Amino acid sequence: MSAVAVMLIAMGVADAVRRLIRPVWVPVVLAPVVVIVCAVLAGLWHLGDLALLAVAAAASAGWVMLGARAERTGAHQGAPLAVVALAMATLIVLSGWASDVGGLVARWSSWVDVPAVGDMDPTRLLMIVGAALLQIVTGNQLVRLVLGSVGAVKPEGQPQASDKLKGGRLLGPMERLLIYGLGLAGQLAAATAVVAAKSIIRFPEINAQKAFQNGNIIGIDDVTEYFLVGSFASWIIALGGLALAQ
Repeated sequence: MSAVAVMLIAMGVADAVRRLIRPVWVPVVLAPVVVIVCAVLAGLWHLGDLALLAVAAAASAGWVMLGARAERTGAHQGAPLAVVALAMATLIVLSGWASDVGGLVARWSSWVDVPAVGDMDPTRLLMIVGAALLQIVTGNQLVRLVLGSVGAVKPEGQPQASDKLKGGRLLGPMERLLIYGLGLAGQLAAATAVVAAKSIIRFPEINAQKAFQNGNIIGIDDVTEYFLVGSFASWIIALGGLALAQ
């Protein structure tokens, strides 16, 4: 599973850079570079590792490029999702080719004097980092693509249902990281409270849009669909990251 962790790290770093730098080619090139850097630090240089890392590098670069196109045009929303799903399935099915994480990552994890980290398997440590990065910018991009595939998100420049729900791009990563962290700590019951709290807090805001529906391009039905689909997609990403980290 080390190649899956490396792919998630590459996607997370590239997506974060794409939000900071406008030229798309920069994160597209950066994603394979991150894969190489992770391979060097983790000592993943066996023949099986190289084959899996090639898949991870190609998939992470394709994810960034296709995601940028989908966001710009509002079309082909499923293409980047299909690339990631296919790459993830391939890396999991062929995970027997991967070697255990070693190198500087293994030496650091055994040297550091932090509870639960020093005794942790280096491969799992790498996966925890990758799954954590998945919850931030990449998670937002995944949610946006799912919303776009059902027509809840329009191309850039057009009115969006998200305009009616402020703070979603910040609250989404915070919510996913909280669920992810509570799950790692064995407090899944507390994570359900996060889900319930979000629904309760957002309901008055969604309900208030009824007063502004007439004559508005974005109506209450659009906002409700955006909230429900986006929330479920976000929770699935958090739980999926938690399953990988476990």
